[in-house]
Amino acid sequence: MTKPGYTRVLLKLSGEIFGGKLRYGLDPDIIDNVALEIKKVKEKNVQAAVVVGGGNIFRGLAGSSAGMDRATGDYMGMLATVINALALQDSLERNGVYARVMTAIEMSQIAEPFIRRRAIRHMEKGRVVILAAGTGNPYFSTDTTAALRAAELDAQVIIKATKVDGVYDKDPMKFKNAKKYSKLTYLEILNKGLKIMDSTAASLCMDNEIPIIVLNLLRAGNMQKAVLGQKIGTLITHNKE
Repeated sequence: MTKPGYTRVLLKLSGEIFGGKLRYGLDPDIIDNVALEIKKVKEKNVQAAVVVGGGNIFRGLAGSSAGMDRATGDYMGMLATVINALALQDSLERNGVYARVMTAIEMSQIAEPFIRRRAIRHMEKGRVVILAAGTGNPYFSTDTTAALRAAELDAQVIIKATKVDGVYDKDPMKFKNAKKYSKLTYLEILNKGLKIMDSTAASLCMDNEIPIIVLNLLRAGNMQKAVLGQKIGTLITHNKE
């Protein structure tokens, strides 16, 4: 068996992935595909945590722009992430992977509260920990949640799953001449205004020296290649060396 380059990873999943082509609601086929990609990583004896977004169901910023109180909208968005987390947990366990949903907002009848030491113990026992409800606070994105939880759980890398195969200088879906970056620094994504993640999340990763790999999760085998240390997608670190 090929030895993995990373032994503990945090996967950041956007809500749009759960929505599939429609980008809204839940696409069972896509969720099963994601679960199978995570299973491939688990077969390499890699410990994994997953932070899920909720944009396929509700976005707090969208509610705020329509006149809703921002904090209320953000809490609604956190609840949306719990729906996605439960769907992923179900798919993982149907595919033979033990998983636990842990939430930043306590809802003991359907999930465990996030407790750092318990989450680490779950991972050590081979369970995938699915982290929902963001940080439990409004005004913080799930990207920031991913950076925070990666630091708390001593993850060696954040794998940010998107629908494209890395970071580009402009939208590759709209511009055929879009240039893909193989490597970037944290400062470059901030200075260039590349919308990979918000500035709070990028700063947290920079301060805690947590590398980020941006890749297309829907292309079979990509996540496995990333944990094995192979060149895939775009790598974001302190320097390009």
